Amino acid sequence: MGPIGIICGVLLIIASLIIILIVLAQDSKDQGGLTSAIGGGSNDSFFGRNSGRTREAKLNRLTKVAAFVLFVATLVTNILTAA
Repeated sequence: MGPIGIICGVLLIIASLIIILIVLAQDSKDQGGLTSAIGGGSNDSFFGRNSGRTREAKLNRLTKVAAFVLFVATLVTNILTAA
């Protein structure tokens, strides 16, 4: 494994740790329970309309970016070690 493989391995570890920390920092989504799942649970509050600017939206976006980095680093690492 060359230096690119080592860099990808370190990137995998960092992305994994970031995902773990972000998921632990997020609040539980279990607010409405079964009633909101059946009834739809519409959210017309201020935070419902501006959900892209909240802390949760930022954490969700960061989770998606870290998962993408983890996915790409895993693919690159597997391709490099197979060759």
